[in-house]
Amino acid sequence: MTFQSLEYAVLLSAVFVVYWFLSRRYQNAVLILASYVFYSYVDLRMALLIGGYTLVTYVATNQIEKDTKNARRYLAAALIASLGTLTIFKYAGFFVTGVAGALDVVGLASFDSTLKIILPVGISFYTFQSIGYLIDVYKQRTHARTNLVDTALFISFFPQLVAGPIERASKLFPQFEQRRVFNPERISSGISLLAWGLFKKLVIADNVGMLVDNIFAVNKTSGAMLWVGVFAFGIQILADFSGYTDIARGSARILGIDLSVNFRHPWLASSPIDFWRRWHITLSEWLRDYVYIPLGGDRHGKRRTAVNVVVTFALGGLWHGAAWNFVLWGLLHAGLLLIWRGARSLKLGLPNPASAIITFIAIGASWLLFRESDLTYIGRNIFAGSTETKLALSLGVTALLYSLPLWVHALVDRPDITNLWTRNDVSRTAVYTVLTLTSFIAILALRADTSADFIYFRF
Repeated sequence: MTFQSLEYAVLLSAVFVVYWFLSRRYQNAVLILASYVFYSYVDLRMALLIGGYTLVTYVATNQIEKDTKNARRYLAAALIASLGTLTIFKYAGFFVTGVAGALDVVGLASFDSTLKIILPVGISFYTFQSIGYLIDVYKQRTHARTNLVDTALFISFFPQLVAGPIERASKLFPQFEQRRVFNPERISSGISLLAWGLFKKLVIADNVGMLVDNIFAVNKTSGAMLWVGVFAFGIQILADFSGYTDIARGSARILGIDLSVNFRHPWLASSPIDFWRRWHITLSEWLRDYVYIPLGGDRHGKRRTAVNVVVTFALGGLWHGAAWNFVLWGLLHAGLLLIWRGARSLKLGLPNPASAIITFIAIGASWLLFRESDLTYIGRNIFAGSTETKLALSLGVTALLYSLPLWVHALVDRPDITNLWTRNDVSRTAVYTVLTLTSFIAILALRADTSADFIYFRF
């Protein structure tokens, strides 16, 4: 079930109508039921998978807290179960293909891999969320929940189940443990956020996505056309992923739950470091807290810090997909961060406008490795001569026009402007109403003929 489907609209509406007449206990029960319907709508086996994660997490966290002497064993067992499941579903084919290729290189008997495993939607997200909870209980940053219903809801809450935000136990559990109160202002802001997210997905991402797909579908293209495709993909993925997050946050907000902000206008980043404070924020913070800092962070000298950055971003790239292009994408970002850090330590930093422009170009170019898994295709076409300059230019302008609402939003979403219309209930309600109606009218008039799945559903 996808956010842009009629089935999701029916599910969310039904939950909303019933939900606000119930006590906290039954509110959570309704949310769990909706979450399992949402996740197993196409394949009932998915309910077994998410149920398994819930039971492992529930038992392990409670045992870690009760039996401190053996806490590390319980943590290790739960991590092996969670990461092992993720590895089997997401990386088994990658490893088998790699072994076959290595055998072929050294002249030993190779084999054709026929291993085909269906990747459960969102498994990377709820695996990281459950692991964060396990580690936080082990580190005594939070306490284990004895209520199985609340734990099940933490793992499976449907608005953020398949593509985040990746939430922390300290943020989400307290909200599940108290009764939510109907608040008209929160409802109107949630609907407005949901409508804006749908607009970004159905109007911007899907229209630009058709342009991108057509460019990358050509086996041999010009360098100019390829770079237009990369530029357009940068627009598509921002509108697609941030649109998903807005729909998730809006859906949760009308149910009285606040989810984390996952994007803060990444195109305005002043450096690669700043970019990762603005893009997929919950993943960046997760990798920082559960990978980079445990490795030693920046506490053991420049060389060790560089190694920690490279390892963290390589794992971050691999998290996105079982392919070498994602690993290279992660390593490229590690290199950009280290270059900026080195320049800053040598006091060679650029003025903010220049740094922001270079960052925009560098991050934009990096999307080539994210979008295209065939490295030979990249090598063959990246610098190919162009006889399609006018066509490439027109397609680039088309993509730019679709991106204008994102730029406008980035400019107006500043404290000095938002303070003007959030001063009283009347102005807030008026702005939310206008934004909601404008988004839905634009969707009816401008949406793409077909709507693809959200890009991050693959991860």
